[in-house]
Parts: sequence; structure tokens; C-alpha cells
Amino acid sequence: MFSYIVRRIFQSVIVLLVVGLVAFAMFNFVGDPIDNMLGQERTQEDIDRLRAQLGLDQPFPVQYVKFLGNAIEGNLGVSYRQGRPVMDIIAERLPATLELALVSGFLALFFGIVLGVFTAIRRDGWVANTIMTVSLVGVSLPTFLIGILLIYIFSVELDLLPSFGRGDVTQVGNWTTGFLTSSGLKALILPAITLGLYQMTLIMRLVRSEMLEVLRQDYVRFARARGLSERIINFRHALKNTLVPVITVTGLQLGSIIAFAIITETVFQWPGVGLLFINAIQFVDVPVMAAYLMMISVLFVGINLIVDLLYVAIDPRLRG
Repeated sequence: MFSYIVRRIFQSVIVLLVVGLVAFAMFNFVGDPIDNMLGQERTQEDIDRLRAQLGLDQPFPVQYVKFLGNAIEGNLGVSYRQGRPVMDIIAERLPATLELALVSGFLALFFGIVLGVFTAIRRDGWVANTIMTVSLVGVSLPTFLIGILLIYIFSVELDLLPSFGRGDVTQVGNWTTGFLTSSGLKALILPAITLGLYQMTLIMRLVRSEMLEVLRQDYVRFARARGLSERIINFRHALKNTLVPVITVTGLQLGSIIAFAIITETVFQWPGVGLLFINAIQFVDVPVMAAYLMMISVLFVGINLIVDLLYVAIDPRLRG
């Protein structure tokens, strides 16, 4: 078990190094930040001085090694656009994204499992068939289109919920939260539904498929023959044995919620790190772009590692 954990951690570190290298290489071809940082009256001396100040005059391997060294120390550089440490900028934006991802993930996980179990147990009922038909909307429509439709219905036509922004927030230590204000909670509803709808439908359909497969197994028939109630069969036997594939997809989807929050944050002008990344691309703010991608990479790698460890905890056959 210990050797397995060490091996997975080592693989995770290698993945992060490769992702960092690819990201840093790609961002160097996005454009030249000097063009955006200096005005029209710039001279060649101004360009050379700023390039040397930012370290852009050094070879690419030197820049990358310096970036990794600083990142290990918690220093992700200084934003070319704002002239502030990237860590401070991300720390300001991260609470908005994490709260949005937390609510979206909870909605996707809760309703995905509940509706998946329901549509599997009542698979021949008209309610289950209606849910499965409607769920195609969450799978088929792009996220930005779902967001625009929700804005049109609930903000423009019904005037019930705000169409952009985070609402009023409260400072709790170093954390800003919208959970403690009514406008913050209202502003969270539409983007959370938009971001979590695809993940919810995916989890629901996966749970339903796995439940139907498990309910056909011989041990389920034997449990019924013993006279066990349907509730015990469905939740203690069937649902428990669907956890391994569900954990796989759920873990990846919860990680993708933060990664794909870029689109939702852009549609709703949600002040999170996704919108920060979009603005950084427009300004060729390489330190912000690289820091964002590394953060997402750490998130995905960490989730994959947790999922692999949960495999071993759930299925004892994998411990050998």
C-alpha cells in the first residue's frame, strides 16, 4: 500500500512538471507582453530595459527553471498587467471560484445520484422517462448557451435573479463570501446551475447505467429470494457496488468544474480566477496564465490521486 502511494505521488510530480513545461512553452507563443505594457512612444532602450527587468531576455530553459524554483517557494511572479504578485491576485479571486464550484459540485453530486437511482429503480415509469429525456438538454447544449437561456428567462423575462456579478460579499478573515448575504446567494443560483448541469446529467446517467447492471446480478436475485426489502437491496447492495466507476467520473467532473468555470464566469461576469485567466490571455499576462494552469493541474492530479486511493479503500481486491 505504501509503495503504491509513493509510486502514484512520483507519477503526479512528473505529470505536473510536464504540464508546466508545455504550458510555459505555449504561453511564450501567445504574444509579446512588451507590446501591451509600453505605449506608442516607446524606444528600443525602453523595450530592452523592460525585457531584462522581466527576465524575458534569458533563454527559455532558464526562464522555466526559474519559474519552477519560484513556484516551489510560493512565488508565482508578478502580473505584467497589474504589477502585483500573482499569488495575491489569485487569492483575491479564488474564493469566488471555489464557492461557485462547491455549490455546483454539490448540486451535481446530490441530484445526479438521487435522480440516477430513481430512474434506475423506476425505469419503466413515465417520470423516469421524462427525466431521462430532459437530461439530454444538459448533455447536448453548450454551457454558454444554457447560461444565456437562464439569464433570458430568470433575469430578463421574470426579473427574479441577477444576470451578472457576485452580489454583496462579507469579509470573513482573509476570505470573501457571498453565502452570508441575500444578494450573494441570489447571484450564485444561475451560474451554479449553469456550471453543474452537465456534470449532474453525466453522473445521473452513469449511476442509472451502473445500477441497472448491478440489479441484474445473481447476488441481487439471491437477496430478493431471501426476502430482503427493496430498500436494502437498492441502497445497501446495488448502490454500494456502483461506487467505483461513479467515484472515477465524479472526481474528474468535480475537478473539471473549476477548469470549465471559465465559460460560466465569462457569461455571468463572475469575478473568479476563470475570468482572470481570460483577461490575462487578452493582455498576454504570462505569469497569471501559467499560475492558473499550474493550479488547475495540481487540482486534477490531486483529485486523481485521491480517487486512486479511494479505489483501494472501497475495493479490497485492489490492495494486492
